[in-house]
Amino acid sequence: MTDYYLRPGLPQPVAAGLDAPYWQGLRENRLLIQQCAACGGWQWGPEWVCHHCLSDQLHFAEVPAEGIIYSYERVWHPVHPALAEQGAYIVVLVTLPHAGDVRVVGNLLGDPEQTVPIGARVVGEFEHHEDADPPFSLLHWRIA
Repeated sequence: MTDYYLRPGLPQPVAAGLDAPYWQGLRENRLLIQQCAACGGWQWGPEWVCHHCLSDQLHFAEVPAEGIIYSYERVWHPVHPALAEQGAYIVVLVTLPHAGDVRVVGNLLGDPEQTVPIGARVVGEFEHHEDADPPFSLLHWRIA
């Protein structure tokens, strides 16, 4: 059994529907974010139309798994029974400068009581759950 950041037993992401390319990209150690072919605008979460120009010419483009901490929350109260023994963990809102400054949410790896500087640069780390059925991957963040 591999050591995962969060304890097992949480609901698994399902790589189906509009965000399937994102989840498949994580399986390949790639961060894919939705971009408009008509205006070049970026958006997250995925939608059927562009938030900027209302075009339906959207695709997923790879961007570096690098960002900047915009905000965070240190979670002390378990939000799911599987996290009852987890203790604190940190959820960050990360701005992606290579994707039009859209923001994504993820866990911040490391000491759950660490100081979290707003504006700190972070790099993504892909966590693969090969023992799950079906297998899936998550993107976590670590201060650079």
